[in-house]
Amino acid sequence: MVYSALLVVFGIGISLILKFGSQLYPGRALAHQNAEPALETTSSSQKPEVAVSSLGKGLYENFHHPLSVLLLQVVVIIMAARVLGYFFQKIGQPAVMGEMIAGILLGPSLLGMLSPGMEAFLFPEASMGALKLLSQIGVILFMFIVGIELNLQYLRQKADAAVLVSHVSIIVPFFLGGAFALFTYGSLADSNVSFTAFALFLGIAMSVTALPVLARVIEERGLSKSHLGSTAIACAAVDDVTAWCLLAVVVAIAKATGFSGALLTISLALVFIGIMLFFIKPMASRMMDTKDRNETQSKGLVAGVLTFVCASALFTEVIGIHALIGAFLAGVVMPQHASLRIFLKERLETFSSIFLLPLFFAFTGLNTQIGLLDDWQSWMMCAGIIAIAIAGKLGASALAARWTGMNWHDSLSIGALMNTRGLMQLIVLNIGYDMGILSPRVFAMMVLMALATTFMTGPLLALIEFAKQRQALRDPAMNVAA
Repeated sequence: MVYSALLVVFGIGISLILKFGSQLYPGRALAHQNAEPALETTSSSQKPEVAVSSLGKGLYENFHHPLSVLLLQVVVIIMAARVLGYFFQKIGQPAVMGEMIAGILLGPSLLGMLSPGMEAFLFPEASMGALKLLSQIGVILFMFIVGIELNLQYLRQKADAAVLVSHVSIIVPFFLGGAFALFTYGSLADSNVSFTAFALFLGIAMSVTALPVLARVIEERGLSKSHLGSTAIACAAVDDVTAWCLLAVVVAIAKATGFSGALLTISLALVFIGIMLFFIKPMASRMMDTKDRNETQSKGLVAGVLTFVCASALFTEVIGIHALIGAFLAGVVMPQHASLRIFLKERLETFSSIFLLPLFFAFTGLNTQIGLLDDWQSWMMCAGIIAIAIAGKLGASALAARWTGMNWHDSLSIGALMNTRGLMQLIVLNIGYDMGILSPRVFAMMVLMALATTFMTGPLLALIEFAKQRQALRDPAMNVAA
């Protein structure tokens, strides 16, 4: 009873306040109090129509608010990524492959071709800035997680084979990419791009290996504890470290206006790396106690780590070697305690990989215009890029692994795994695209190369395993040895 009375009394009070308040004028309107009142000629029968049109206009404006557009994009992208990721898992491919394809399908290569109006509605030009920044946050967190998973102690144990295979698998494709630039610079590069920047970016894009995708393939095939699996992960880890160091140098050279600018950027990068490895890393090991953390301390640890990641990424972005390098280094210097790595991965990896990384794939897909390859010469160049990438990475890795004493089956398996480029190459390509070094046409060719080399990893491994089993059946002595 008392509750009802309170509602009535305060309801009446609020109604009276609004009634009398509606007769007041704001201060700026006092000078117009004596002005001629607006004509109220609208009939009562027209007022509902005005109300309805006003309501529709309000809903339309709300739906086209930048936040509404971004939320709609997130919903569409994540749904498409999950559906295609699930489908590709069913056909024996890693889920990230489906997420990459989803990004391309939402862009001009399919949706823009079938329904330009729908693409313009979902991804208006004005919304691209917000989507890009949000996707970049996802890639920064992803690179931090890649750095966390890099086990330096494990690399030291397998340094001989890993260093030889990984460095050969970088040098050869890098050389082939530079050589390919000699023949394609005149027809593929924009007029404002120097040959040095163009050739270096083609080389580094040919050289990378997708360590996370490779690790996932190895885990799904039950090879994690095998000699082949452990060696492949070590090779890919060394490859990634070397490739990201090279990328830092390439970006510094490409951004610099002259030799002195490049030298300053590289010097600052070397100083930063030295501080991170020899000062921050030991200090982090002492400060981050992994035992007996309560909830408040856990939240404080995550907040501190995220702040450190952003600060590291900010520094490398400011000195000119891209924020992703700083995020990767921030992960590398994290203490090697297993419990800490698991703790940070559980809180960051799920959010970044499921929510933010699909946004990066979609943004990449929006920049990928396969329709630009509209003649047979373009498709021949694209096929040449794919062939050179496979020969340089798979071929060089397999021969180097064979040189270390592995049999041909394991050597070819190492080559197939190292040929996996996936997300890591998309990151490199987006850096080159944002810097204006890679034209939309070259970007589309390189994205297709990343998809082709990632897609072929599973079937190649299955084919090599089949050949190995056939040989074992023909040669019982080999089966006993195995």
